[in-house]
Amino acid sequence: MNFQKRNYEEDCDRLRQFLESHYTHDPETGKKVFKYSDMVRDVANREAVTVEIDLDEVAEFDEDLASAIRANTIRYQRLLSSTLDELIPKYRSVANPPVKDILDTYIEHRLLLEARQHPDEATRDSRPANQRFPPQLMRRFEVGFVDPKARFTAAAVRDVKANQIGKLVSVKGIVTRATEVKPQLEVATYTCDRCGSEIFQPIGGPSFKPLTDCLAKECTENKSGGRLNLEHRGSKFTKFQELKIQEHTDQVPEGGIPRQITVHCRGQVCRNASPGDHVVVQGVSLPLMGTGFNRGLLSDTVFEAHKIYKMNKSEVENDQELTEEEIEEIRSGDYYHKLATSIAPEIFGHTDVKKALLLLLIGGTNKNTNSGMKIRGNMNLILMGDPGVAKSQLLGFIDRLAPRCQYTTGRGSSGVGLTAVVQKDPVTDEFVLEGGALVLADRGICCIDEFDKMQEQDRVAIHEVMEQQTISIAKAGIMTTLNARVSILAAANPAFGKYNTRKSVEQNVNLPPALLSRFDLIWLMQDVPDRDFDLRLAHHVTHVHQYSVHPKRDDQQEVLSISKMRRYLELCRQKEPTVPHQLTEYITQAYVDLRKESREFTSARTLLSILRLSTSIAKLRLQDQVERDDVQEAIRLMEMSKDSIKGKSKSRRTKARPTDLIYREIQDLIPPKPAAPVINVREALARAQARGFTRDQFDECIEEYEELEVFALNAHRTKITFIGNV
Repeated sequence: MNFQKRNYEEDCDRLRQFLESHYTHDPETGKKVFKYSDMVRDVANREAVTVEIDLDEVAEFDEDLASAIRANTIRYQRLLSSTLDELIPKYRSVANPPVKDILDTYIEHRLLLEARQHPDEATRDSRPANQRFPPQLMRRFEVGFVDPKARFTAAAVRDVKANQIGKLVSVKGIVTRATEVKPQLEVATYTCDRCGSEIFQPIGGPSFKPLTDCLAKECTENKSGGRLNLEHRGSKFTKFQELKIQEHTDQVPEGGIPRQITVHCRGQVCRNASPGDHVVVQGVSLPLMGTGFNRGLLSDTVFEAHKIYKMNKSEVENDQELTEEEIEEIRSGDYYHKLATSIAPEIFGHTDVKKALLLLLIGGTNKNTNSGMKIRGNMNLILMGDPGVAKSQLLGFIDRLAPRCQYTTGRGSSGVGLTAVVQKDPVTDEFVLEGGALVLADRGICCIDEFDKMQEQDRVAIHEVMEQQTISIAKAGIMTTLNARVSILAAANPAFGKYNTRKSVEQNVNLPPALLSRFDLIWLMQDVPDRDFDLRLAHHVTHVHQYSVHPKRDDQQEVLSISKMRRYLELCRQKEPTVPHQLTEYITQAYVDLRKESREFTSARTLLSILRLSTSIAKLRLQDQVERDDVQEAIRLMEMSKDSIKGKSKSRRTKARPTDLIYREIQDLIPPKPAAPVINVREALARAQARGFTRDQFDECIEEYEELEVFALNAHRTKITFIGNV
């Protein structure tokens, strides 16, 4: 299309006709509704600020005009503003005019002064441009173009090329940083200290050079050298916010890193997105020349936003809401088991673990007391066990299924990477907080793999998040509290390479009890040799490897797709079930029975976990009240998780064995911060015999822990060298 041959005056007339003539039919009454005429009327009477033009409706009116707007958006944005300047006086109410504010009075006095100084209209228009009122100084509205259908076909950040500069483009990604909303200078107004003239300077970019010398005719002819002073009351400021949009991980090619784009939001577009939101931004890609000697030949790309759509993963995939027939189809049969087995169907077994993950995706009900105390509804779950039991695969599937999720690893996540980092804002030169994984996953799920590999100081940041749902920050003079309303799904490996049922959970996973007690469910996934189970597992894995799909079994129900599951779970999360009074006694008695058994990690938090699981099951059934069966299923899952910790050992550990006690005595001989943890066998034997143990018990301890590869002995068996964690 050759835009040099277009008649923009005719395009202004076509825009005016469209605004005044376009109408739709009210679905209830069937009457005509003049959508854009009502918009202009609301703007004229100060009842609205924004005029958004739907390009699909423009295409119905004039396809050629819509194509021209998409290809040259900035020019037509100015033409639309000029058209509205002419239409607004016609639509302003005479009977009930809008109440004047300070800016109205200021503009009115300016116009009177201008008419008094320049009564001739021809003389008034012949003045230099910087002495005439800029049109944006007189406007009290904002205009923008939107293309609702294009948000479902939004491009990746790396696909915005040079041939799309100046065009209306839709880009999707995740918001990684959002600055504070600041006033940005749009029109600078100066007054001369000699002649009193007003000079106007429209600002077209992120920076400008202030004027100092008066450019009025009086000062230039007399060479009096008047100085200009910036008048803040006479200048125009607009709200400004800068966003950083990063492309999704599935859009990154092999060997690449996620790219980012800077988005500039002005006016009513500000505060429409926060860090962690999945968004589709519609706007115009523009070049921004660098400043300075080294960057003078480089150009950055900024994105001027017209519209921001907050989207979850189902909306990005253009999924529609479930119909009544689809809901009935999902809820047919044992839908609880059907939904659970639809989680990672390629992974064999672990049905109860998948049920727990299903309830984690739904979550419980948040409670706020009158005194201000908050009781979280988000659940926390940790998967412990031997390597190769598909813990990481389950975390990866939850990351793909959850509408808002962040995936990270314990070794790669420091306290800063999980919480927040202090950076210097290039726009305002202020120190700002950029959220980490827990902040970006607010109101979602944070999957942390290799949870046991985190440093001790990094685990401290998790304690407050798991119970209080907040992160307290005190860095670089910034003291604040960030929201981290997340559910934490963690995976941890045993400290000795394989889970040892003779040891406690804390010794196996090397996690403190204060952290483990914050998890609602602690699930142990062991790799125990079993011929029948191993045979079925091998058939399942080989079938998946050959055909890239799980095998069909006679007892297995239909597996739901990720899209359908995501939409049904979103429907479940909208419910807010309550616990009826008649179930209070049953829940309290069940908690007392659990405490009577004196199991690990059974505290008052266990009671809250039962309530969270029960409300989550009620949400799954789309009910408004918790029933007795929901509480029984919650207690069953909690019993199964606690039974899994016992492993396959037939007898429960009632007292410490002599070998374990001797091992603890040997541990006490390790000097603080040794260069190599080496202990003399004679010293260890003497210490064990001093505590009342025999030589045979000492030798049994050495043989057992040497088989577990906890430590090794030299050839002469005189030195003990610790291999793994102590």
